[in-house]
Amino acid sequence: MNSRTGMYQRFRGTMRRTFPDHWSFMLGEICLYSFVLLVVTGVYLTFFFQPSMHTVVYHGSYVPLQGIRMSEAYQSALHISFDVRGGLLIRQMHHWAALILVAGILVHMMRHFFGGSFRNPREIIWLVGFALLPLTLFEGLTGYDLPDDLLSGTGTHVVEGGLLSTPLIGTYLSMFLFGGEFPGTAYVPRFNSLHVLVIPGLMAALVTVHLLLLFQHRHTQYAGPGRTAGNTVGLPFLWLRAAKSGGFFFLVSGVIALVAALTQINPIWAYGPFRPDQGSAGSQPDWYMGFADGLTRIMPGWEIRLWGHTLVLGVLVPLVVFGGVLAIIGGYPLFESWISADRSEQHLLDRPRNQPVRTGLGAAWITLYLLLLTAGGNDVIATHFHLSVNAVTWAVRVGILVLPPAVFLLAKRVALGLQRRDRNAVLHGRETGIIRRLPSGEYLEMHSLLSQERLHKLTAHDQPPPLSIPQAAPGEEEPSAPRPSRLVRLQVRLSRAMYGEGSRIAKATPEEYRAHHPVRRESPEEGEEQQDRG
Repeated sequence: MNSRTGMYQRFRGTMRRTFPDHWSFMLGEICLYSFVLLVVTGVYLTFFFQPSMHTVVYHGSYVPLQGIRMSEAYQSALHISFDVRGGLLIRQMHHWAALILVAGILVHMMRHFFGGSFRNPREIIWLVGFALLPLTLFEGLTGYDLPDDLLSGTGTHVVEGGLLSTPLIGTYLSMFLFGGEFPGTAYVPRFNSLHVLVIPGLMAALVTVHLLLLFQHRHTQYAGPGRTAGNTVGLPFLWLRAAKSGGFFFLVSGVIALVAALTQINPIWAYGPFRPDQGSAGSQPDWYMGFADGLTRIMPGWEIRLWGHTLVLGVLVPLVVFGGVLAIIGGYPLFESWISADRSEQHLLDRPRNQPVRTGLGAAWITLYLLLLTAGGNDVIATHFHLSVNAVTWAVRVGILVLPPAVFLLAKRVALGLQRRDRNAVLHGRETGIIRRLPSGEYLEMHSLLSQERLHKLTAHDQPPPLSIPQAAPGEEEPSAPRPSRLVRLQVRLSRAMYGEGSRIAKATPEEYRAHHPVRRESPEEGEEQQDRG
């Protein structure tokens, strides 16, 4: 093959690229393999699914629905579930893979967020990976609505409400999507085109770009002995890493197949066909859309009229907030790059404790997401725990205002405490629990010095100073530079809030370490343990 194409010589450097061998890097592989499994199972399902809203009478294998009028889409979904060999297994594998894909993307993004791998030169990698998140959400939404059962139809009704709440163009969007008044006759085939062709094509293109950029800039790695900004410690792509990744692909596929075989999901036959005059009681979206659904449920049903138009704030505001939260997540690397003014390339990952403000922001976002996910199931929570729906709703409303700031402060304080503990460990060593009495009568607990590997791990991170506004030189009334603009002053204030004294503990310097350990002594009883009175 090489003699005919020359591919090995051309891609030799790329194929020998080193990949760090850390368990957290498998999160991205779970996303990739779930996407591949979605494509494979989706292709199989397209052979049998009929994306049509034409009304038919059911005469299939599922007796309780015999003689019921339904759409061809719902009939074909029932046919796949009961009459196609392996159809129900493939349907459930497809659904579970979608849930695992979204979960994998979120956890993978959190790993990159807390580790700071989005910094220069990987901002574009973050943006490309982030773009996969809303695409995956819409891919799941369109696939969720395709069977045209009562549960998915109820979710489609929510989509219609969101479209109608859009100022000026809401009715046009709804008429275009549904092909007339809801539910129309066209949304299933149009959703099918989006679900099968448009969105998967965009996702495949973004995944390809993501992988190419990853090979271009190489992986980040955690600090450790022998690991610097100029190298990567791990396994070569060919053949060790490729073999390991191949085995992991089959492991992911096997787990998804096992879960699909043992755990039922989305039993559409239990819901019945969708009818616009009916609603599914206790209906819940898939968990990844619970964030948006929770926003809608806790928002008061406010309406205002402007210039002869009615704005349904109860739906419009949640849509704007949902989009705003996604935009903030996607644009965060640009924000941090701006307030740090650091243009150097970063190839070593941060420990979350060494970035208390960023860690606090991430913990606050997770808290907000869990609260809104809870709000998305307020009716189910109320019925199962015999509570008032209003009480659950108001608890979430109050929690959104109180809990994320509280969790931010708590996470920041914990991170600062862990930094302080690391500093003490570097300067004073590890407590051994051995108490000795000195000739003077003083009792002293013995400490053992940390290994060089441990010292490197605790002190390898950088602590750049925050930005500052130029001050006037001695004897000058005004600084030589012109007065900074409001934007620059805001940048400096944010930089101090994130990197200032109250947001980090200064790590131990070599001078401080030598001051605490001027002489390294060793006694026969201690072996290699070093004493320190720090």
